[in-house]
Amino acid sequence: MPELLVELFSEEIPARAQRDGAETLVRLVSEALASLKLRDARPYWGPRRIALSATMDASVPGSTSSERGPRENAPEQALAGFLRKHGATREDLRKENGFWVLERRHDAVEAQSLILNALPSLLRRFPWPKSMRWGDGSGFTWIRPLRRMLCLLDGVIVPFDVGADVKDDGHGLSAANVTEGHRFLSPIAFEVTGVQDWQDGLRAHHVLVDASERAALIRDGVARLADAAGHVVVTDDGLVEEVSGLVEWPVPLLGRIDDDFMDLPPEVMQVSMRVNQRYFALRRPDGSAAPAFAFVANSIARDGGALTIAGNERVLRARFSDARYFWDLDRATPLASRVAALDAVTFHAALGSQGARTARIERLAGLIAPMVDADPTLAARAARLAKADLTTGMVGEFPELQGVMGSYYARHDGEAPEVAAAIREHYLPRGAGDGTPRAPVSVAVALADRIDSLSALFAAGERPGGSGDPYALRRAALGVIRIVRDNALRLDLFALCRAAAEALPEPLRTAPDLDLLPGFIAERLRVQLRTEGARHDVLAAVNAAGLDGDLVRTLARAQAVSTLIATDDGRNLLAAAKRSANILRIEEKRDGPHDGAPDPALYAQDEERMLATALDASLPQVADAIAAERYEQAMTTLATLRRPLDDFFDKVTVNADDLPTRRNRLRLLAALRGGMARVADFGAIEG
Repeated sequence: MPELLVELFSEEIPARAQRDGAETLVRLVSEALASLKLRDARPYWGPRRIALSATMDASVPGSTSSERGPRENAPEQALAGFLRKHGATREDLRKENGFWVLERRHDAVEAQSLILNALPSLLRRFPWPKSMRWGDGSGFTWIRPLRRMLCLLDGVIVPFDVGADVKDDGHGLSAANVTEGHRFLSPIAFEVTGVQDWQDGLRAHHVLVDASERAALIRDGVARLADAAGHVVVTDDGLVEEVSGLVEWPVPLLGRIDDDFMDLPPEVMQVSMRVNQRYFALRRPDGSAAPAFAFVANSIARDGGALTIAGNERVLRARFSDARYFWDLDRATPLASRVAALDAVTFHAALGSQGARTARIERLAGLIAPMVDADPTLAARAARLAKADLTTGMVGEFPELQGVMGSYYARHDGEAPEVAAAIREHYLPRGAGDGTPRAPVSVAVALADRIDSLSALFAAGERPGGSGDPYALRRAALGVIRIVRDNALRLDLFALCRAAAEALPEPLRTAPDLDLLPGFIAERLRVQLRTEGARHDVLAAVNAAGLDGDLVRTLARAQAVSTLIATDDGRNLLAAAKRSANILRIEEKRDGPHDGAPDPALYAQDEERMLATALDASLPQVADAIAAERYEQAMTTLATLRRPLDDFFDKVTVNADDLPTRRNRLRLLAALRGGMARVADFGAIEG
């Protein structure tokens, strides 16, 4: 089976664009050559190239196709239009069953021919986030100036070019069998004959084309150096991937941090190293910052890296000197005195400043505090100071440190430990891998922050739509849900959202979109359960019975329903409930709602009476158990309906010929539906 290799060699590609570029290349080539059935397509990416390898069919076999045209007696214009559409003549037609039929033979097409035709247009429309023009500034574009193209099919050059017309010759680029090695260590061009030869040749010329191999070498090499020095590496997979996109031949090295900077907060040191220099932070075994850092060079130094290390240490001293300046300057102004400056920071045009938002969060944190066993005074104080570090120089330089720096400055100012911790922790969880705040004051402020954001931005008409969510409100709702679930909090989120809205500017307090917020939160919870592999359809069914702002109670009900329908009685009850709902839906379209209690005098069969008796006995018990949050008892009681329901549907014809009997039986099913709807909309449960 022929082997395809395509490599596009350019100037340095931004690390963040490499993986997507290579995967897009594989996708587009697979689509363009779909008739050749690409197999084992694999992307490669690095600082100066994206590439793919695959196997494929040698050709597209010949075939015949036929298409029925107009009837034999159709107007001449219809037949002429059909021929014109297909570029055919009357001699290409035959008659079959009263129709004209066009039959055509398609010759076999070699893979090389398809590649020659497909790749030029594919590269000209390649969807880089941003592309460059070079040379005379016209024509073909790429993310960085493209220098070489390599295309081999079983070792044979497929010499396509990207020129489309006389005015644009694609900078003279034409595919060949030549690639280049490392810019400094092996800056020469060489020929290759296939995928393995390409990989081996580049390795011999100091280029590792496998991004995962480069990442593993970086991760293991840095860890080995750190371990030899008695340190451990701060885990940072994102940085490993980014650095692997900056180097073709990774050479991990270790540098030293001056003692003068070791009193800086470790988070400041780590962020400064990561953001500015792409260095890896190290820790001592006890978790404190180590006086060393790791970095990855893209070259093998003759002196073992001594000069490179010295240069990077010098650069880092300058970076840490800047951080030291902000650290000292920020601590000279108490955090509390910075709150007033938030009035000059705009949060949203319709919602006012960060100062106004801070006041809302402070009020809401005080309301939430008793619900989560937090001190209201401490919660309000923490909420008041929570955003103050946005005005500091350190956070201005490194926005990633908001909350972290506020916590340090609060401790420096002598604030209560609970307040300092809440300033840091109220941003948690920042992402799916983060933990949630557990200290009561931190929980109160974290909830107040997110609930204010949700209520205020919904009121301002900023609710997410489609894939757009510029204010990260989906993430805010998931944060609320995780905090509530992790801490088993018994509070009414929807009531808190209404309370938050009361502090908004007057015109927004009754904004229509606020009514959509409970459903939005409920949907985020359903999505979260689906991500966890839980029965999210059961949650949707429980919510259909009425949204409840107490998520713990909602989840307990959903779990009880899930447990019920996992039993034989529950499955049969579910089937009967769905059957009842379907019958009622059909009949109510014709007759309207079947309201009112059924009349016992109209029962004609024992099975009707038995079902009515069971409903009268069980449904009040179910309602009482639900109200008392005895959900297992409610489900056990519901399960007793299984037998009378089975007998009813087995022996009773609901749509009886006698109209009063029919209506009475439908009222009986409506009573069943209404009683079960207090628990969940069983018709919404899958299966």
